[in-house]
Amino acid sequence: MAKHIESNIEETTYRRIWSVADFARRYRLSKEEEIKLIALFGPFAGEHELLMNARRSTVFR
Repeated sequence: MAKHIESNIEETTYRRIWSVADFARRYRLSKEEEIKLIALFGPFAGEHELLMNARRSTVFR
């Protein structure tokens, strides 16, 4: 008699990995903020982590 086994395999999700320097340039971060992110994550990090940890200065018109 065959037995059915449930598998709990989750789908693999892919996330974009950014160069912190490219991310800082694209989002117009200060050099100090770029250095902080590199110290926190190294030279490469996921986009979500960078967005959640980056602080942009306010821009008044």
